Parts: sequence; C-alpha cells; structure tokens
Amino acid sequence: MESGTKTEVVSSAWARRYLTDLRRYLQTGTSASAKSAPLLGRKAVSLGMETLDVARVHKLALAALAASGCPPCMSTEPANLATRFFAEVIVPIEQTHGPARKADAKVTELTQSLRLRTKEATDSNRLLKKGVARRQAAETALKQSVRIRAGLLAEAQRLRLHLQNLTHEILAAQENERKKTGRQLRDDIAQLLLAIQIRLLALNGAVTANSDNLKKEIAETQRIVKHSIRTFRRQATRSGVHHEA
Repeated sequence: MESGTKTEVVSSAWARRYLTDLRRYLQTGTSASAKSAPLLGRKAVSLGMETLDVARVHKLALAALAASGCPPCMSTEPANLATRFFAEVIVPIEQTHGPARKADAKVTELTQSLRLRTKEATDSNRLLKKGVARRQAAETALKQSVRIRAGLLAEAQRLRLHLQNLTHEILAAQENERKKTGRQLRDDIAQLLLAIQIRLLALNGAVTANSDNLKKEIAETQRIVKHSIRTFRRQATRSGVHHEA
C-alpha cells in the first residue's frame, strides 16, 4: 500500500475516533470525556492536519450525529458543546502555528538579509568593475601619453639636429660672406691706395710748377685718403671686422 493511501486510512480512522469522542462529549459533557479532545488534537498534528481539515471532519461528524437521530446529542446546548469540543481539539494545532510563524518570520528575516547582502555584493561588484574600468582607462591613457612623449622627444631630437645643421650652414655662409667682403675690402683699399700713389706721383711732378697747384693736389690727396678711410670703416662694419683709425 502506498504512503498516500496509508495517510488516508489513518485520517479516516482519526475521523471515526473524532465522531465517537464528540458523541460521548455531547452525551456526558464531563471533564473526563473532554480529555480526549487534546489527544485528538495532538494526533492531528502528528498526521499533519490543519485547522481546516479538523473543521471539515467536525462538520461531517455533526451531520452524521444529526442523521443518526441522536436526541441526547442535540440536548443541553449541543451547538455550544460541539463548538467547545472543536476548539479544544484544535488547540495543539494552533500551538504549532506560533513556532511556524516565528520560523516563517526568521526565514523572512534571513531572506531579507540575504537580499540585502546580495544587493551589497552586487553594488560592490559594480563598483569594482567601475574601478577596474577606470584603472584600465588610466593605463591606456598612460601608455598613449608615453607614446606621445616618445614621439615629441624624437621630434625634438630631429629639430635639434636640423637647427644644428642650419646653424652650421648660417655660420658657413657668414664666414663666406666675411671672406668675400674681406676680399672686396682689400680690393677697394688697393684701388684707393693706388689712386693715392698716383696723386703722390703727380705731386712729385708738380713740386717745381707753382705752389697753388701743389696745394690743390695735396688737398685732393687728403680728400681721397679720408674717403678711403670712411670706405674702409663701412666695409669693416658690414663684415664684422673692427679696426682703429
């Protein structure tokens, strides 16, 4: 026989006992007969019955007593007596509801605590992911900054070399210009000195002529010399060469 069938048989036996004890209680109404009510209640608890199950059995028992034509059962306020018997039977069942409610409350509390812990863990995980994302972004930015810095250093090195080469070219050009200017200056000075020499030769030939012409030649020679000096100074200034007069 299966367990479900066994439970139904036990429940049927319990219902028959309930009918018997209820009849006795209604007939006698004594305290001795009332002692069977708690026993029935404890047995119902062991069978896993609830208050509603006992109420259905109680209703069927009342219907059976009324159908059997049991006048003594219906005397002496039978409804009140039957209700009292039923109330005493379900006392053990109701007593189990208190711990059950406490257990349910404890389970509810634990469930809420678990939900709170789960939420906290979820929030912590979310913050951790955000932190990891920020750290990865910082690492990426740092790597990019390193690459940019390396590129800037390479560009600075290239520009430095270019500037160095350009400086060398400028210095070489200036040196060439100075050499060119120096040559030009020497040529100009040579021409001026040649002119002075020619004038001096002319003076040498004019000594025996007259003094007026001599003075003129000397004055012209001085003018040429002064002009030569000014020309020399201008060329020296342009070429960066400094000479004292």
